[in-house]
Amino acid sequence: MTTAPQPVDPPQPLWSPGEDRIARAQVTRFHAWAAERHGAPAPVPGDPVAGYAALHRWSVERTEPFWQALTEWCDVRFSTPYERVLADPAMPGARWFPGATLNYAEHALRAAEDPARADEPALLHVDETHEPVPVTWARLRGQVGALAAELRRLGVRPGDRISGYLPNIPQAVVALLATAAVGGVWTSCAPDFGARSVLDRFQQVEPVVLFTVDGYHYGGKRHERADVVGELRAGLPTLRAVVHIPLLGTPAPEGALEWDALTAHPTEPEFEQLPFDHPLWVLYSSGTTGLPKAIVQSQGGILVEHLKQLALHCDLGPGDRFFWYTSTGWMMWNFLVSGLLVGSTVVLYDGSPGHPDTAAQWRIAERTGATLFGTSAAYVMACRKAGVRPGRDFDLSRVQCVATTGSPLPPDGFRWIHDEVADDMWIASVSGGTDVCSCFAGAVPTLPVYIGELQAPCLGTDLQAWDAQGKPVVDEVGELVVTAPMPSMPIHFWNDPDGSRYRDSYFEMFPGVWRHGDWITLTSRGTVVIHGRSDSTLNRQGVRMGSADIYEAVERLPEIRESLVIGVERPDGGYWMPLFVHLAPGASLDDALLDRIKRTIREQLSPRHVPDEVIEVPAIPHTLTGKRIEVPVKRLLQGTPLEKAVNPGSVDNAGLLGFYEQLARERG
Repeated sequence: MTTAPQPVDPPQPLWSPGEDRIARAQVTRFHAWAAERHGAPAPVPGDPVAGYAALHRWSVERTEPFWQALTEWCDVRFSTPYERVLADPAMPGARWFPGATLNYAEHALRAAEDPARADEPALLHVDETHEPVPVTWARLRGQVGALAAELRRLGVRPGDRISGYLPNIPQAVVALLATAAVGGVWTSCAPDFGARSVLDRFQQVEPVVLFTVDGYHYGGKRHERADVVGELRAGLPTLRAVVHIPLLGTPAPEGALEWDALTAHPTEPEFEQLPFDHPLWVLYSSGTTGLPKAIVQSQGGILVEHLKQLALHCDLGPGDRFFWYTSTGWMMWNFLVSGLLVGSTVVLYDGSPGHPDTAAQWRIAERTGATLFGTSAAYVMACRKAGVRPGRDFDLSRVQCVATTGSPLPPDGFRWIHDEVADDMWIASVSGGTDVCSCFAGAVPTLPVYIGELQAPCLGTDLQAWDAQGKPVVDEVGELVVTAPMPSMPIHFWNDPDGSRYRDSYFEMFPGVWRHGDWITLTSRGTVVIHGRSDSTLNRQGVRMGSADIYEAVERLPEIRESLVIGVERPDGGYWMPLFVHLAPGASLDDALLDRIKRTIREQLSPRHVPDEVIEVPAIPHTLTGKRIEVPVKRLLQGTPLEKAVNPGSVDNAGLLGFYEQLARERG
């Protein structure tokens, strides 16, 4: 006799928004308005989950009405009208809003046009003293106008590239907006990047102006950068001007222009009216092999995508204060600056994420009155390990949402925010990429939050999980694909004239469909689980597991500071899966710890994914934006020469790579 399987209780949300919060959310009001004006399905009274699912389905099945509705709702200023919303949906190369002209910077500075808001802060700048310094909307607009006029006097024309070697300071925002105002193309790197890494990026785009600092403060220390700036000037022969920002108080080097002189006289900005697909900025991939990909996104595409994300998904508007810990070398900085588009005050923190103590970012959220606090999953887990108690030690009553990205937020991270920050906190784990400078899935203010899951795919994003045969799967692990274009997808890569590198990056596996390189599960409840990079996914005996699952389990152990797991396919058909561990001070990789590591993985994850070896390493290598380097290490372990496996300039500590190269030689 067989026993019938017992029904499994559905998981319960960790958090659900109250009725008042749902009613006042911008996405709720947009839904009702779009149903009345643009044919969206009617909201479902009392069932926000079904309502959002219907709105999302409409947004991907009826692409043109959705994006038309979005531009009207957000009052996008087209100086000349568009002929249609999407003239060609083919990917790559989709043509959005042909005929339209506009300007990103004009929209970012609209709040300054309101006399009642002119003296309110557009920016709050915070350094390691944690004391906010405001920059008003009027001052920001006047400085952008002054700098834009100077750029024009320097001969900058639409399409010229302007580069910034700058930390997260107000001058960087002014320079970006002034560049956009004149139709230039912005690109930036953080000043912790070395000269070779910066030149690998900037030399590709041949900038005509370089904004630099003499140095910066980080971790309580002064870091001088005059020598690096000299190398950049020597390595960028296309420069017509260098602009010096004296953060450390040193005089401008010979031939450089002074920032204060260029911005001394507030000027009403003139905004070049540009085609929708005119380049806005260049972002760079991690560049773990070869030169970094120089990803070009458009003025119009970024404008409408960020308006959607910030207004409807992040629920931001006038009166909000938007803080995300980032640097100018990460796409989240560009996303943060776009908070200006919806009239929010943007909080810029220039400093170490953990100075003078691990609680630093929570202190900044308190002192700036942040309403949306964005950080990395790694920071949340570091706070958990350090025993930080934000809800007890800081007044976070203004924080409405804690958002994380950079890597999947582990289940313990969700629980920690709920327990130690606030039990009524909206937790938004989001996932997207530099490639689109946006999110594929994440925050929805009207939906419940489940532990370990992203709330839903984003509006206008036809997100699916596909198996190897290109068939959609639900409640199973699959490749993250996007089957219809998004406005912020790259218009092209720089120095990729035939588009081959662009196609190879996203469209090789499934022609005409964007394959991002992540493993995801779309659940039957409409939520999304991110498992890690699909090209470093662990596949033992046909059972696939993301590396993030291993990290989440192993790094709960107090002896493990950080880990790196690699699955190496052998030429003989075998499979070697080592786990590299960076130990906490005082810990020893003895038999007892080895046993605990293996038992943890066996019991919490899968016996098939117990590593073949656990190897102690001096540190784990990362990209310059803080992501663990998995695929290049895998290539090294497969015998690929170092110079072909990884671009050392893209690694935070290139010296670590020799360890893995030597290990590969020893293992043959």
